[in-house]
Amino acid sequence: MAALSALTGNMAVAEDCLQDAIAQAVAQWGPRGLPDNPQAWLYTVAKRRVLDGMRRTATHARYLMDHKTLSEGPVDDLEIADDRLRLMFTCCHPALEPDAQIALMLRVVGGLSTTEIARAFLVKPATMGQRISRAKSKIRLAGIAFKLPETEDMPDRLSAVLTCIYLIYNEGYAAQAGKRQIRIDLCEEALFLADMIVGLAPQAAEAQGLLALIRFSHARRIARLQGDYIPLAEQNRELWDQALIDQAAIGLEAALRLGQIGPYQLQAAIHGLHCQAKTAEDTDWAQISALYALLRQMTQSKVVAINHAVALCFAGEAKQAMLILQSIAGEMREYQPFFAAMAEVYVRLGIKDDAVAAYEKAIALSEVKAVQDFLLGRMLALE
Repeated sequence: MAALSALTGNMAVAEDCLQDAIAQAVAQWGPRGLPDNPQAWLYTVAKRRVLDGMRRTATHARYLMDHKTLSEGPVDDLEIADDRLRLMFTCCHPALEPDAQIALMLRVVGGLSTTEIARAFLVKPATMGQRISRAKSKIRLAGIAFKLPETEDMPDRLSAVLTCIYLIYNEGYAAQAGKRQIRIDLCEEALFLADMIVGLAPQAAEAQGLLALIRFSHARRIARLQGDYIPLAEQNRELWDQALIDQAAIGLEAALRLGQIGPYQLQAAIHGLHCQAKTAEDTDWAQISALYALLRQMTQSKVVAINHAVALCFAGEAKQAMLILQSIAGEMREYQPFFAAMAEVYVRLGIKDDAVAAYEKAIALSEVKAVQDFLLGRMLALE
C-alpha cells in the first residue's frame, strides 16, 4: 500500500488497485497454488492496474516520467520502509482532524478493519467508516503531498503517528475478537513501526518510550501463548524474552535521560516493573499504582483509570479502587475491561453477588473466546 501510494500520489487509487490485485489472488492462488513471492506478485499486479488507469487519463505521460519504477520490478525493503514513513505522515497531516488522522493510519498503514478501529474509539463501525472516507477525500481534494514533514512540523505530526502505533499494538496485545487474546502479526507490525520511527527521530523521548513499552510487553508473548488465556500472574516467567527486556530497559533509560517525561515512558516503566519481578508475589504494586496515578493525571483517560483501580486492588487498596471505578461507571456501560475490573474488586471486597453480576456482564461483552472461558472459570470458582 505504501509503495503504490508513492507511485500514484493518490491513496484512494492505490487502495483500489491493491484490492483488485487481492481479488485476483483469491481467484488464482487456490487452483494454482501460492507464487514464490506473494507480496511481489500482489505488488506487480496492482502496479499493472495503476498503469491501466493512467493510460486512460491525460496524466499518463507525466506519471511515467515522475515514476520510472512503474516499469521496473518490485521495490526493495529500504524503499518500502521509506514509503511507509511517508504514508504514515501523510495520514497524520494537520489538515485532517486528530481522530481522523489516527483512524486513517490504522486503516491504511496498520491494516485494521473498520470494526476494530471503531472499537478503539468506542464508536459505531458505520460512524468510523464515514470518518475514514472523509479523510481520504480530504487528502485527495486538498492535494496533500505524499512526503515526510519539514523539521519544524515533525513534533506535531509525530504525536499522531505514535498514537496510531500504540493502538495497533494494543489491538494485537489484547485483541477484542477471535479465539485468542493476542495477535502476533499486529504486535510485530507495531514493533517494526516503532523501531522505524525511533530511527527517524532518535531524540524524541516518547518515541523511545513507546518502543520500550512494546518491547517489554512483547517479551512476554511466548508465555502468553502457552494456553488460551494466561493472566500475567500465572505466566511462566522463564519463557519471557530476556534479551528483549534488556533492550527495552536500555531504551527506557535513554528516553528518561532526555528529560521529556510522557505517557509512553510511564507505561514502559510500569511494564518494566512487571518484567523485573521474579514472581507475581514480588510485583511492586505500590510503585505501579503511583505510576498509574501520575499517568491518569497526565492523560485524563478512563482506560488508565481502570488500570489504576486494578493496580490499587492488587496493592491492597480495594476500597479506593472501587471509588475510582464508580466515578467512571456511567461512561463504561459497554466496555468489557471495566466489568472485569469491577468483578476483581468485588471479589477483594468479599461482595460475592455483585462480583458474579460483573463477571456475567464482562463475559457477555467479550468477543474473545479464550477470555470468555477464563472469566467464566473465575466466576464458577467464586460460586
